[in-house]
This record gives sequence, C-alpha cells and structure tokens, in this order.
Amino acid sequence: MPSPVDKKFHDWTYSLDTRDSMVSIFEHIRDIPYSLVVPMPNPKTSPEQLLVEGKGSCGPKHYLLAEMYRKLNLSVVYATIAFSWNDPDLRYPPELRKQAARLPIAHHLACRVQVGCRWILVDATWDSPLAKAGFPVNDHWDGYSETRCAVKPLTSPVRTASCHTLKNEQYRAKGETELCPIDGEKNHWDVVDRARYYREKVAVRTLDEVERITRFNRDFDAWLVDVRQQKY
Repeated sequence: MPSPVDKKFHDWTYSLDTRDSMVSIFEHIRDIPYSLVVPMPNPKTSPEQLLVEGKGSCGPKHYLLAEMYRKLNLSVVYATIAFSWNDPDLRYPPELRKQAARLPIAHHLACRVQVGCRWILVDATWDSPLAKAGFPVNDHWDGYSETRCAVKPLTSPVRTASCHTLKNEQYRAKGETELCPIDGEKNHWDVVDRARYYREKVAVRTLDEVERITRFNRDFDAWLVDVRQQKY
C-alpha cells in the first residue's frame, strides 16, 4: 500500500517531465489551504499529515515539497526566514492588525532548489484565494525562475552580500552555483538541523507571547476562511 505522499507524487507527476512535475507539485502544494491551527510538530511525519488534514502552514508545506522534489532527484535545502506578522501590505481587520503588532519575531520556512547552476527560492506558502487580501501568492510559476518570498524578511545583523534583499520580490542570481540567501535567511541541509534551529528560536518566548500567538493563530485562520469566501 503506497503512502499518501507516494500516491500524491504519482498523481501529480504521472507522464510529466521533470520541469512540468516541479510545477505540478508546486501548484498542488501551494493550493492546500494555509492554516496555523493544525499542530504538526514532527517534521518527518508532517508531509503525510498535511495531506490527510488538507490544510497546514509553511512548515509542513515545504517539508512535503522538499520530499517530493528529492523524488525527482533535485537538490533541496530548507530556508528559514525571520519576519514580522505585522506586514503593512496585508489587509488585516483592525483587531487582527492590533494582535499582529504585538507578536514576537516569527520564522518562516521555504525551500531553495538547485535548478541548473542556480539555487532558487521556491515558496508555496499562500493558497491562491489569499491574493485578495494582499498575500503574495506565487501564480504562474515556470519551474525555473525564483518565486517571491511569502514574507518580508527582517534585516540580518550582518549584511554580507549584494545578493541580499529586504523586499518581498523575486531575486534571480545569474550563474550562481553557491547558495545566495536573502537577508536574514538561514539555510539547513536536513530536517533535523532545521527543527533544532526552530526549537531554539521559539524556546525563548515568554508565556504571554505564547498566549498571544495562540490567539492570533486562531483569529488569523478564521479571517482566512472569510477571505476565501470574500467576506473581508
């Protein structure tokens, strides 16, 4: 009996070449509804859980994307990016905006994938209907160009290279064979290192911060349901 991940991989890539398989996998994962309230603490089991639940956050989405891309014999690393939920481009309701302004720094997960001689950012976070509320949805991806980052990266304490950007925009590195992270990005070659890094970041949160995050996650998810139904 194939696992849910193996079955979806077959369904999403059957009879397609590598480039079209990349796009198909990306689009299917992107359009899994984003949700913050479904707990998926184990990165090794979250890809299957994401498919079973039918919704999930950036972590499970990109653990699944990485697993499937590796089945295509692609090199993938995890990219953790610090950001603030208080993004002025998002059309939050007033009360949710107040909550976002009081949250600690968060840590987004996307992937970097080696395509030819370049490492590109591939970010499948926001499902397509969320574009209506200002979310930077990556539509019409070609499987070769770099996608937009789903969040606005926070400034790194050390600025190291011209390839860094603070903007939520596409970035294309020409002829680069080395990883070229955006500002504040931390790359991880395996899931264990990424999980350890994330645990270290969230371990310093106070009880009050955890309570604020829990409330925001619940209200944020409720708002996303309204956005998808055009009730915002």
